[in-house]
Amino acid sequence: MPPTGVHRATGSVKTAGALAVTLIVTASALAACRAGGPGGSSAEESHDSPRPPAAVRLPPRHAGFDYQIGGAYPPPEGVRIVSRDRSDSPARGLYNICYVNAFQAQPEERSSWPADLLLRDAHGSAVIDEDWNEPLLDIGTAAKRKRVAARVNRWIDGCAGKGFDAVEPDNYDSYTRSHGLLTASDATAFMALLSRHAHARQLAIAQKNTAELAGRRQRAGLDFAVAEECGQYDECGVYAKAFADRVVDIEYTDSGLRKALDGWGGRLSIVRRDRDVSTPGSAEYVRKVR
Repeated sequence: MPPTGVHRATGSVKTAGALAVTLIVTASALAACRAGGPGGSSAEESHDSPRPPAAVRLPPRHAGFDYQIGGAYPPPEGVRIVSRDRSDSPARGLYNICYVNAFQAQPEERSSWPADLLLRDAHGSAVIDEDWNEPLLDIGTAAKRKRVAARVNRWIDGCAGKGFDAVEPDNYDSYTRSHGLLTASDATAFMALLSRHAHARQLAIAQKNTAELAGRRQRAGLDFAVAEECGQYDECGVYAKAFADRVVDIEYTDSGLRKALDGWGGRLSIVRRDRDVSTPGSAEYVRKVR
């Protein structure tokens, strides 16, 4: 089912600005060189992921972009890259990114997940992302990561079968909402499983938000970034450096759009959307590129 709005990163600290994020990224890169502790990645999962095969096509830099995960519609003039939910079809002739909610269970799908794959606290209650009423998936051990990935990878297969060029696994930062039950190493190890599968299906794979893990992009096997409000929160430079300007950015305010364009308008793909990423004809619909 299409998401009922953008799965915005809520756990990351934004107010410290770009300097703090850069320091965190540096620390993450150093941490990536060390084996994970309890709950961390296994030795099998800890190796850097290989570069994507030549058949994987990366998105163009600084190209017109539209974010349509709230519902597909004809892309506006000048758009070359579009992101749509996995339940929709790609846009003909464009570079298409397939949205997948990979780290959390959407409310209507909760009952379809095995109970032991929902992250649970010491009292046995599911850990919930309160902003979206979504249970976090339990990726805290290698065995559970493989089981969760097996299901998400079927969705990735669906994206490939429909003809998408890339996949956008959302909620990479869910470990920050896990009350300490999951770690950054768990998230990175799980993402690496998805990346290997996506590359095998000749799909590129995006890092969604989570600037603090941009320094782990090679370990996670990630090819480009889908960032929300990197202009608003002074994070665009972090993504631009890590992904060599292969960054698509969605801003949700006019001030954020101005900041993104002023700093990065000549290098990144930037669009302003409404927070519900609604479709044209809706009273909430907003799309601006300047």
